[in-house]
Amino acid sequence: MTLLPKDKRLNVVRDKKIAGSNPLFPVFLKLNTLHTVLVGAGNVGLEKLNAILHNSPEAKVTVIALDILPPVYTLAEQFKSIKIIQKAFTDDDLDTADVVIAATSDSELNKFIRQSAHDRKLLINVADKPDLCDFYLSSIVQKGDLKIAISTNGKSPTIAKRLKEVLNEGLPDELDITLQQMSDLRNSLSGDFAHKVKTLNKVTSVLVEPKQLEKKNLIWLIWGTILLSIITAVAALWIKEPAFKSYVQGISPMFYYFLAAGFVFAMIDGAIGMSYGVTSTTFSLSMGVPPASASMGVHLSEIMSNGIAGWMHYRMGNINWKLFKLLLIPGIVGAVTGAYLLSSLEHYSQYTKPFVSIYTLILGLVILSKAFKTGAKRSSEKIKRISLLGLGGGFIDAVGGGGWGSIVLSTLIAGGRHPRFSLGTVKLSRFFIALMSSITFITMLNSNHWEAVAGLVIGSAIASPIAAKISNRISAKAIMIAVAVIVILISIKSIIAFLMKVL
Repeated sequence: MTLLPKDKRLNVVRDKKIAGSNPLFPVFLKLNTLHTVLVGAGNVGLEKLNAILHNSPEAKVTVIALDILPPVYTLAEQFKSIKIIQKAFTDDDLDTADVVIAATSDSELNKFIRQSAHDRKLLINVADKPDLCDFYLSSIVQKGDLKIAISTNGKSPTIAKRLKEVLNEGLPDELDITLQQMSDLRNSLSGDFAHKVKTLNKVTSVLVEPKQLEKKNLIWLIWGTILLSIITAVAALWIKEPAFKSYVQGISPMFYYFLAAGFVFAMIDGAIGMSYGVTSTTFSLSMGVPPASASMGVHLSEIMSNGIAGWMHYRMGNINWKLFKLLLIPGIVGAVTGAYLLSSLEHYSQYTKPFVSIYTLILGLVILSKAFKTGAKRSSEKIKRISLLGLGGGFIDAVGGGGWGSIVLSTLIAGGRHPRFSLGTVKLSRFFIALMSSITFITMLNSNHWEAVAGLVIGSAIASPIAAKISNRISAKAIMIAVAVIVILISIKSIIAFLMKVL
């Protein structure tokens, strides 16, 4: 016996829970290619025959009964695929049947017909006897080529009928025109499946654009109002309050440099899930901030920015909670350990960066090759040592001033994880990593570079919600390419800088 993979078995169990108590599997039969035997031609038989012909006018139906209503003969004259045999039912009447419907008023005869059908392994519907049925005839809503079947699992035909009426009134007849146009468009498209889906999505987006546009305009109006209010308040204080003007002029230019840098780095990091720590630390060192203080500034600024970004990804459904739990505790342990060592040995990071750069360079090349394999599936062999990855990523992130995104996100994507869910999970877990690292740094260090820290905190916080929105609009392939390019460039630069320093 062949077993399904574990993840698919879990999906089956989950779907069973969602399905509830209705075990029916909906199908649509091509009755024009099958032979249907209808036993009974009274009122119930006539109803069944009308239902069949209404949905499949070319259905091949043989009607067998002793007593036959005149409307049945009328239908046989209109539909040439209907054959009427006036006689009592016998067992061999089902020898050529594919589908059987018993619609007699004789319960014992219905049971006999059912047994005869099952002896031949045929599916049968017994009118008004749900317990004897292998399948039900659903209430059907039809708009041209669109068909919607409604089932109550045999519990209430009245409810099914009412739902049919509601849907018939609510769905416009023009839906059939839409279906035909979409079919013509699909047939005219060329290229791979992903391109076809993207084009169809673009065409159908006009159906929901008005609501989305209204919501988008409202969001921009709110943010615009907040920004305008802040600008107005600052301008009023600048003009009317000399003390405020003097205070602002007394702020070190370092704050503004780091404010702009924090915004730019957070925008990049929020969109693709990495590089903030590496770029911010490199910038801090170039501005004369010592390594330990630089790492502390990066992690303090990441508390707010990653908290905001993590919340945005949570709201957009980009979090894999199982992956999050596996990363969190080991990541915190690694980060606290790394922060403690860096605070004790301030120059420790220069020895770890070359090895991290070689590792991320290889991962970047792997991701880039996967991104350009059109139609290729992601690796089915997902990385399994998630906890070890979190421990190492947290440690190197604290020691090197960054690397949680570069190491953890790159490894997850290269190992076959979905880029967008990996991005959201890494951003949310990063909040807790940054928090614990920062607490360790503050406990161990006495920094004189708080203007740099403040600039990074405010700049990155402003950029975080915007970047998270951008990331949800970028395709998985675009995220992979962006991640790969940034990882490769930063890794090569770090390796070259180390070699030049050594040589």
